[in-house]
Amino acid sequence: MASERLQKILARAGHGSRRACEILITSGRVHVNGNLATLGDRAKASSDRITLDQREIDLPEELTYILLHKPRGVESTLRPQAGRAGVRDLVNVPGRLYPVGRLDAESEGLILLTNDGALTNRLTHPRYGHEKVYNVLLDGYPDKNQLNAWQRGVVLEDGEKTARAGVRLIKKGASGSWLRISMGEGRKHQIRRVALTLGMRVKRLIRVRLSSLPLGKLKPGEWRSLTSVEIAQLNSQRVRSKHHKR
Repeated sequence: MASERLQKILARAGHGSRRACEILITSGRVHVNGNLATLGDRAKASSDRITLDQREIDLPEELTYILLHKPRGVESTLRPQAGRAGVRDLVNVPGRLYPVGRLDAESEGLILLTNDGALTNRLTHPRYGHEKVYNVLLDGYPDKNQLNAWQRGVVLEDGEKTARAGVRLIKKGASGSWLRISMGEGRKHQIRRVALTLGMRVKRLIRVRLSSLPLGKLKPGEWRSLTSVEIAQLNSQRVRSKHHKR
């Protein structure tokens, strides 16, 4: 694991905000491997001995980021129904990992698993408006009016109207129509519910992108760790304006 700024490690270990941890350092209360720490020092949480007021801190759990191509029939919850596998069963790495958002069991594609609570909140909280992109196979061939209605927003059976979405026909075939759908919100079963409201049925649903993170060439059941660049990109996304328009 790469070294990190000392105040970042202290903050992750629960000793206050980064600013508060900077004050701990400048006050002479922090030592690394027996040496008095100064602001700007870096350390490795996994190997360095870090003390606060002469007491060793509880080292924060190493942050892990896994991109998984969830297959159909696998649940994105940590407690799947009897007889079904869960996404955690597919990723053979130690430690606690939690799925960011959900895909229903019959959907497939990109799922991010991590123990980074701050990033999870950033990716799932509506105020950030992180875009999610799906390839969706419909049973049938939507007309222009149906596609336009989906783009503008649809009133669902519960009376709530969906936000504007990007909807584009990308392929027609014997088995139906493939759409590319991009959206910033994520109500439960939203794409399937919108399709039914417009008189169509979803045959297949694949999430191909989450914010700046693409599914890429991973096959169902395959996974990989995120790169440091990808993690930085996810953390750098700005809060969406209340008046944001597509």
